[in-house]
Amino acid sequence: MKTAVKGAVVTSAAFAFPAIVPSSVFGKSAPSNKINIAQIGCGRIARVHDLPSTLKCDAARIMAVCDLDSNRVQSTKQFIQDFYAKSTGQSNYMDVKPYSNYHEVLANKDIDAVIISTPDHWHAQLAIQSALAGKHIYCQKPTSLTIEEGRTMSDMIRKTGVVFQLGSQQRSIKPWPQFKRACELVRNGRIGKLKTIRIGLPGDPSGGIATEMPIPANFNYDMWLGSTPYVYYTLDRAHSQTSVTARPGWLRCEQFGAGMITGWGVHHFDIAHWAMDTEYSGPLEAEAQATFPKTGLWNVHGDFEVNLKYHNDVNVVVSGKYPNGLRFEGTDGWIFVTRDDTVVTPSDPPPNLDKKTLTFQASDPKLLTTVIGPNEIHLYESPEQHQNWLDSIQNNTPNISPPEVAHRSCSACLVAHAAMKVPRKLYWNPHKEHFKNDDEANKLLSRPQRYPYGTSYIGAKLS
Repeated sequence: MKTAVKGAVVTSAAFAFPAIVPSSVFGKSAPSNKINIAQIGCGRIARVHDLPSTLKCDAARIMAVCDLDSNRVQSTKQFIQDFYAKSTGQSNYMDVKPYSNYHEVLANKDIDAVIISTPDHWHAQLAIQSALAGKHIYCQKPTSLTIEEGRTMSDMIRKTGVVFQLGSQQRSIKPWPQFKRACELVRNGRIGKLKTIRIGLPGDPSGGIATEMPIPANFNYDMWLGSTPYVYYTLDRAHSQTSVTARPGWLRCEQFGAGMITGWGVHHFDIAHWAMDTEYSGPLEAEAQATFPKTGLWNVHGDFEVNLKYHNDVNVVVSGKYPNGLRFEGTDGWIFVTRDDTVVTPSDPPPNLDKKTLTFQASDPKLLTTVIGPNEIHLYESPEQHQNWLDSIQNNTPNISPPEVAHRSCSACLVAHAAMKVPRKLYWNPHKEHFKNDDEANKLLSRPQRYPYGTSYIGAKLS
C-alpha cells in the first residue's frame, strides 16, 4: 500500500515538508503510515550502520535494495527479509525487490525515499537524480567528490524540495550526546572567546596490490567507476568479494575520494562549524603540509597538518598528531570532545586514545555540567540521525543536517585537501566558492567526468 508522504514540494527557506499521512489511517504500523525506502549501495556502511539503524524506526519500510555487485544485492535482500521475519513473526512479511540499476529504483513510483551508501564518487550524482525523481534522501558523507559537484547537489535539492539528511551522526544525541553539548558550551561562551580548534584526524597507510585481475562476473565494474576515468580492475581498488564488513580499498584511492580528510573530516568539520556558527560559510585561508605515497595502489594522503582561518578569527588546525576528536580552545579555557568506543563499522580506524582519555573533558570539569539558561543558545536536538530524517519527512519539521550545511562541511574538507596539493597559502572566498587569484588551486574545484556518468551530464540533459 502506498504511503501518503510522496509528491509534495518544499522550499529550503521556509522549511516546508511533505504532508502527513491522511487522518483516516489509524496506527503507526499501518502500511500507509510507512515511508517506502530503497537502499542504494549494499556494502559495509549500509549493512552495519544505515540499514540496522533505519530498520529500527517504525516509520521505515525498506522495500528495495540496489547494488552493482549482485552478491551484495542478494545477501542484503536476505538480511532485510530476515529482520522483518524475526520482528513480525511472519516469514513472508516482506519480499524485498532487488535491483542492479539505480535508474529502475528511481523510476519505481512506490518508492518514497532512498538511502545512498555508495562509494564517495557516486554520492552527488545519485542525490541529484534522486531529488529529480522526487525521492527523499539520506546520504552518507562526504556529499561530493568536488566542490563544484556539491554546489550543484545542494542547489538541485533546494529546487526540488525533497528532504535531505547527511549521515553526520555526531550531531545526534544517539550515540554521542557530548558533541551537541560541547557545541552549546562553546556557543554560549563557557570558554570565553573561541580562538583555536584542534581537530585530530588520522591519515591512511600506503599499500594495496596493483596487479590487474579479472572482473568478477557478479560485478558491474564499468558502472561502478562512474564518472571517474576507466582503470583496470584489481580487488584492492574496489571492495572485498568475501566480506561485506571489510574496509574497502576504494577509500584509499584518490580517484574515488580524498582520503580521511573527507572520510572522517566531514564529521569533525561539521561539529567545528556547528560550534563556530559557520554552518553556511567556510574558511578564508588554508595552508597545509602532507605526505602522499610514492608507491603502491593506495594514494590518498598520509600524515598531514592543515591550518585554516575563519572570518571570526578562529584558527582550525587539523592533524593526525592530535587525538581523534576536537579540542576547542578559548580565552578562558578549553573543551575536548570525541567518540567513545562505539564505532560505526568494525573496520573504522581506532580513536587514537589511551585508556585514561575521557570522551568529554575541560580545563575545568565544572564547565561540562554548567546549566545553559533559557535565554541562552540551545541547539537543535536530534535523538538519532536516521529517525530525524524520517521525522522530517512525516512531521513537517526541519532536520539536523540539511543539504547546504552538509555541502559546507564537505567543502571545508576539500579546501583543506586542495591546500595539501598546492604548496602555498590559499585564499578562499566561501561566498563565490573559488580561490582568489590562484588558477592552479581553482582547477581542483572540479574534475573531468566520464560520459555518460557525472553531474555535468545531468545538467546537460536538463538544459
